Amino acid sequence: MTETSDTRTAAGAAQEAPWSRLQRLMRYIPLIAPVLLWAVPCWVLLHTGQRWPLPVTLIGTALSVLGLAGMPLAMVRGHGRRQQDRAAIVGDTLLGCVWVLFTWSVLLGVLLRLALTVGGVGDGQDRARIVTWAVLGVAAVLLAGGYSEARRVPRVRRLDVELPRLGAGLDGTRVVLITDTHYGPLDRARWSARVCETVNTLEADLVCHTGDIADGTAERRRAQAVPLGTVQATRARVYVTGNHEYYSEAQGWVDLMGELGWEPLRNRHLLLERGGDTLVVAGVDDVTAESSGLAGHRAHLAGALRGADPDHPVLLLAHQPKFIDRAAAHGIDLQLSGHTHGGQIWPFHYLVRLDQPAVAGLSSHGARTLLYTSRGTGFWGPPFRVFAPSEITLLVLRSPRRSG
Repeated sequence: MTETSDTRTAAGAAQEAPWSRLQRLMRYIPLIAPVLLWAVPCWVLLHTGQRWPLPVTLIGTALSVLGLAGMPLAMVRGHGRRQQDRAAIVGDTLLGCVWVLFTWSVLLGVLLRLALTVGGVGDGQDRARIVTWAVLGVAAVLLAGGYSEARRVPRVRRLDVELPRLGAGLDGTRVVLITDTHYGPLDRARWSARVCETVNTLEADLVCHTGDIADGTAERRRAQAVPLGTVQATRARVYVTGNHEYYSEAQGWVDLMGELGWEPLRNRHLLLERGGDTLVVAGVDDVTAESSGLAGHRAHLAGALRGADPDHPVLLLAHQPKFIDRAAAHGIDLQLSGHTHGGQIWPFHYLVRLDQPAVAGLSSHGARTLLYTSRGTGFWGPPFRVFAPSEITLLVLRSPRRSG
């Protein structure tokens, strides 16, 4: 008995050791990442054989050092307790710029240099300078296009979704999804109003907001959120919390959305009925709600479905796609989520996939559960979207029993 226990303890310790080392390493990532983000472009663009005039090298290196020191400071002042909007704008913009520079310094610094070498183009200095100008040119184009993409009113993405259990009376139900509006340091009140105007052209039966309304409290971002009160739907406007609400007094956002005429689905549901058929529209708090310490806030799917007829199809709002495991276990028909932003700035979506089962679009899970993950309506932090366009989504629900 004692030997078995000791053996298990030793085996457990052996399994925990690598995990503990990984956890310790993860703690240093916030310190290591900024250094890599700034050091790699500096090295590739200035110090790999370009032989720039000394003033150019010194100025470029000094700018990299200033960015390395200034970006984290601005991020802390902007997103920490002080929440200084100007500092947040500076820090977020620097983060987006250096991410793009880092990405293309790595890609072009390896691939383009290799291609030039194989092709026998120029000498070492010529190839190094070509890489530098190529990285700067690509980064400038992507950042300019990414800024325009982030600030424009999203295009409408329309998708027909067939739900096997949907009754014929509900065929053609129009569901509009907006999410991750992230009202924040950059005042986007006018953008918010234009988004709502676009939603109102879609003649929705149901309009859903799946969280991350803003970065900041409801009181602070109220002016940007108020246009949501103009959104029109023939049946209902429903909302669930995202993780960013829990950084900024979530109950204040729940109260404001209720004041604006939206129905906060906090672990509860409502019924959408038409033509003698019924659709259960349920919502849960974000999965981070319970750790926020706010009384009564948690993701509770059983509570959201309590009292619903199990024979009726269910449309579930859950901010994060990774809630899909619980949804599939309960036989949910369709889950609507956001959170991922489609990665927002390529190739960040590869990192998102480490945490979420889907980054964007429609996917199937379990026996009958579908998940639609929106790329988001707004943007978080860096005011750029690179190869991850924003969207307003129109989902037309289809019944297999529809006539014609």
